[in-house]
Amino acid sequence: MSSTELPETRTAAAPAAPRTTRAVRVADGEELRSVSLPGLTLTVRARPGAGAALPPALYVHGLGGSSQNWSTLMPLLADVVDGEAVDLPGFGDSPPPDDGNYSVTGHARAVIRLLDSTGRGPVHLFGNSLGGAVATRVAAVRPDLVRTLTLVSPALPDLRAQRTAWPTALLAVPGVASFFARLTKDWSAEQRVRGVLSLCYGDPGRVTDEGFRHAVEEMERRLELPYFWDAMARSSRGIVDAYTLGGQHGLWRQAERVLAPTLLVYGGRDQLVSYRTARKAAAAFRASRLLTLPEAGHVAMMEYPETVAQAARDLIVDHGGS
Repeated sequence: MSSTELPETRTAAAPAAPRTTRAVRVADGEELRSVSLPGLTLTVRARPGAGAALPPALYVHGLGGSSQNWSTLMPLLADVVDGEAVDLPGFGDSPPPDDGNYSVTGHARAVIRLLDSTGRGPVHLFGNSLGGAVATRVAAVRPDLVRTLTLVSPALPDLRAQRTAWPTALLAVPGVASFFARLTKDWSAEQRVRGVLSLCYGDPGRVTDEGFRHAVEEMERRLELPYFWDAMARSSRGIVDAYTLGGQHGLWRQAERVLAPTLLVYGGRDQLVSYRTARKAAAAFRASRLLTLPEAGHVAMMEYPETVAQAARDLIVDHGGS
C-alpha cells in the first residue's frame, strides 16, 4: 500500500533557518545521525540493540517533544529491539521541512519516508501524543512497515477535550503562538520547564534534579531556534485539523484499519489526552492490549518506564519480536 494514499495537506514553506549552536544532549549508549531526503532532513537517535540481529524499533515523540523523550525507555528494551527515535521535522535537532507541512499527514509521511529510505521496516513502532496519531496513520496506510504498535496517550480525536488541553489547541489559532511568544518573552527556561512538567506529568516530583537540569538546557537550546514557535503552532493546527477530518482518513477510522498488534497506554492523571478515551481506543484497535496507569500523566514512558517497558516487551516477544 503506497504512502500516496495519505491526503495531501499543503502549507506555505517555512523560511530557511540556521541550526542552533548549542549541542544536543546525547546519553551514554546513544548515537545521533542525520538522514537527508529530498526536501527533508531528519535527526535520528539510535540505541543499538544489545544482541545481534534484533528486530528494529522506531520511537516517535509528541508535540513540543523530541527523540530525547524516549531516552529513558529505549535502554530498557535494548535486549529485545534495535531502537531508533526520530526528531520529527521542526523538532529536536531536525530542521523544518522545505514544504512547511506540519500536519499529522506530513509527519506521518516523514516517518514513512525515513523507514523506506533506510529499509528498516517492518519495525516495532512507538508513539506518544502527536506521535501516537502519526504512528496510527503510518500503521493504517503502510501495514508492511509495522510489526507491533505501542501508543502512549495517543492524540486521537476527542470532541469533549479537557479544559487543561485547551491552551495547546489555542496554539493552532493563527497569531496566537506569536502573541504567546511575545507575552512570555521574559519567562526563564526554568519557568517554562516547570509549566510543561506540571502539564505533562502526573507527579512532577518524579523528575530528578538531573532530569530537570537537562530539560532546562534543552528548552534554552530550542528557544534560540527561529522556527520554534512556528513548528509548535503549525503542528498544533495539524492535530486540530486531524480531529475534524472525516471519512477513511479520520484517525478513529484508521485505528480500525490497523492490523498490527497494539499496546495502548493511558495515564489517569493525563491533562492532555482524556483517560476516558482508553476504552474507545481499546475497542477501535482490533488486536489491542490496554495498560492503564492511574498515577501517570501524559508521558508514562518517562514517568513509569519500567512498567511501560515490561508491557511493550510482552507485546514484542509474544509476536515474534526476538
